[in-house]
Amino acid sequence: MKFLLVILLLAMTGCATRPPVTTGQPRPSGAPAIQSGEPAPRHGGGYYLDDGPGDNPPPDIASIPDAVPRVEPLRTAANKPYEALGQYYVPMTTLAPYHETGIASWYGRRFDGQSTSSGETYHMYAMTAAHRTLPIPSYARVTALDTGRSVIVRINDRGPFRSNRIIDLSYTAAYKLGLVQHGSGKVKVEAITPDQIAKGKDVPPRTRGTFLQLASFSDHDNAARFLADTSTRLSNDVAALAILNQDGHFRVVLGPYDDQDSLDQAAAEVRLRMNLDPIRLVSH
Repeated sequence: MKFLLVILLLAMTGCATRPPVTTGQPRPSGAPAIQSGEPAPRHGGGYYLDDGPGDNPPPDIASIPDAVPRVEPLRTAANKPYEALGQYYVPMTTLAPYHETGIASWYGRRFDGQSTSSGETYHMYAMTAAHRTLPIPSYARVTALDTGRSVIVRINDRGPFRSNRIIDLSYTAAYKLGLVQHGSGKVKVEAITPDQIAKGKDVPPRTRGTFLQLASFSDHDNAARFLADTSTRLSNDVAALAILNQDGHFRVVLGPYDDQDSLDQAAAEVRLRMNLDPIRLVSH
């Protein structure tokens, strides 16, 4: 799956909302060729009769939870322009709005345990996907247009490289969308942006409890951006991040906490990972 990422910038056009797009371009004249000895890219996009679940699949694949979106640092090497099967692609290097409609395929046990373009190991029972240009890592909502079923996947690989496919889903993601038996199906792919990740984390103004305040803003959008950035830096208490609206101020907080030990542990992590001394905030 891993292949040489050739550093070559070029303009690209297509059907997505933001460039660059999933359609590759032939190698321009004079462009450097792939060096010998580099692993070939995974072709992807195909359905193989022997590429189904393993010998001991989970008891209820449909109950495997979707990926939980969070803002993660992008991996520079995985987002450089690259060549695959004689075509050049320029991945997005920011988390921005993006949507496209086309055919999704999946890959299963043939690739289980192999390395992905992110350097991570592919797990067919995880909620992941391969995309030609969405940032690695990032998150996307994939909706099956025939059934209306929807899943959230984490993009951690490149592909598929058949021209009529736009995304290669893990076995589990395809199973939950009802695409496994047919091998492919028409879907809509929508990138999940940091602002969307931050939404829904607003705490009602009169919520009682003890919080740790990390920052305060007069503008909600600034608070949401700070929250999204903070979620990439804290490892344990990301789920507790929220925005508390008090007296016209949007406070980015962790909590509420029910005991002093939990609060102290969270404060120590903030100091260690953010070099920030949080403020204890009691909301009545």
